[in-house]
Amino acid sequence: MTETIGGVAIPDSTLVKDATELIRDTTNELIFHHSRRVFLFGSLQARKFGIAPDAESLYVAALFHDTGLVPPYRGTAQRFEMDSADAARAFLISHGYSRPETDVVWTAIALHTTPEVPYGMDPVIAATTAGVETDVLGLRLDAIERADLDAVTSAHPRPNFKAEILRAFTDGFKDRPDTTFGTVNADVLEHFVPGFRRTDFVDVITNSTWPE
Repeated sequence: MTETIGGVAIPDSTLVKDATELIRDTTNELIFHHSRRVFLFGSLQARKFGIAPDAESLYVAALFHDTGLVPPYRGTAQRFEMDSADAARAFLISHGYSRPETDVVWTAIALHTTPEVPYGMDPVIAATTAGVETDVLGLRLDAIERADLDAVTSAHPRPNFKAEILRAFTDGFKDRPDTTFGTVNADVLEHFVPGFRRTDFVDVITNSTWPE
């Protein structure tokens, strides 16, 4: 039987079931519930935008988008968004998808903290960012019907979510601070990691090795 939450049907496929089981087993309650809300809110916002993202692709993008914050997906060599995107790509390839077919999902995850740009791209990319921005930032929250909002948060509660997600962000990239250059992630470290100072873009230019 197809599960429906807030008027959004969860795709009833082996891919979706496997993604759900994997993220349930390898992350935590915070990441799982947040990621499901991202799918649901992204789907609802997509309707308002008049776009139709592929539901399975959007689901996988949403479920994996923050996996790079936690083991076993978290690394230290690149941005957490890319760790998350790489995990989604590996999952899709293991289910028979070609690398080119995974590019949309990879890009949706890699760009989900980048303002504006995703909205000019594939509907899966736009809807992933919309879902993230609704759940984390409260953007366009008034576009969602009260009944749908209540249904989503009843199925996937967000107790103390603001503090918990900020803690998850901090823990997820405080040991790779250089990867936050030019991103909103630097704001998190500046708030919560004593002594952290963001890399200044102007300093990078003026102190480059180019002779003037």
